[in-house]
Amino acid sequence: MKISDLIGAIEDAAPRALQESYDNSGLQLGDCGRACTGALLTVDVTPAVVNEAIECGCNLIISHHPLLFNGLKRITGSTDVEVSVALALKHDITIYSAHTSIDSAPGGISWTMSSMLGLKNAKVLEPAAGKMSKLVTYVPVSHAQSVRQAMFDAGAGHIGNYDSCSYNIEGSGTFRALNGANPFVGDLNRIHVENETRIEVIVPDWKTRDVEQALLAAHPYEEPAYEFLSIANPCKSIGLGCVGDLEQPLAATDFVDLVKSTFGVPVARCTNVVNSGRLIKRVGLCGGSGSSMIRSAVGAGADAYITSDTSYHNFVDMADRLLIVDIGHHESESCSKAIFYRIITEKFPNFAVRYAHTDYNPINYV
Repeated sequence: MKISDLIGAIEDAAPRALQESYDNSGLQLGDCGRACTGALLTVDVTPAVVNEAIECGCNLIISHHPLLFNGLKRITGSTDVEVSVALALKHDITIYSAHTSIDSAPGGISWTMSSMLGLKNAKVLEPAAGKMSKLVTYVPVSHAQSVRQAMFDAGAGHIGNYDSCSYNIEGSGTFRALNGANPFVGDLNRIHVENETRIEVIVPDWKTRDVEQALLAAHPYEEPAYEFLSIANPCKSIGLGCVGDLEQPLAATDFVDLVKSTFGVPVARCTNVVNSGRLIKRVGLCGGSGSSMIRSAVGAGADAYITSDTSYHNFVDMADRLLIVDIGHHESESCSKAIFYRIITEKFPNFAVRYAHTDYNPINYV
């Protein structure tokens, strides 16, 4: 088992193309080509976590938060990040991080949180836009089905709960094969007219290369005509946050108790709604710093919104409108380790995967 095999499994579930523009998901340091002796899962990479990996014989650390979020100009051991980098390099430990890529992926942080709460009818709170392309190509009618199927098999044509989606129209294509060409049909130096099918399919941006290669392998022409067009359509299956419904409405205080017990938090910061006696039915949530999505939760009809790093002014603005339940950053993203564990063990059931015991919440409640 190579380290690249495990990273490939993570990126199949959470492609790096899903990350936000400010983020640094992906390989942080190390050699992916080496055999993997074990994977250690953590929210944060600290010197303690790297030392734990050394002691337990794991040469791969998979974290939620990137170790290298801002650039390093020197490595002198003056910060925990510098110490972690030096330790990992010295002991040949590879570090990979899936941050906002796993936040936006289906089955990611917010989806897992919604499942832990038992929410029904869950959907993405803020669907990602600008992550899809439309592929247009022209194929002889006789080969249209085989080319379509090759593109479908490579990941094209998925829209929501539907696959094998395409638009097709028949027309005439013209070309003249010049000296040196090896045309599939037609003669050299003579204009040829061919009945062709124009095929249009939607392609996720992270699958464009695979779909392009599948198209070229299946297309009979020596020089196929095709183009990728960027589209702004939101993709409803990916994006940040989640919103869904409780099985039964709960009083606000009972709902907060449910949230605290579900996510193992000793205390939650809440708006005044917690004391209003209002019933909570529809719930929005976002793991990590999700205060920017509060108004999206309101727009989605949420009675409550769970997140972390909420500012004082967010509480002021929403004091009597929405039950905000701030459970803390580490608490809201601790489930990332379980997500990584599921992804790896489903594909490699006999591989050694460990939770980092030295990964802890740096915030203490006194």
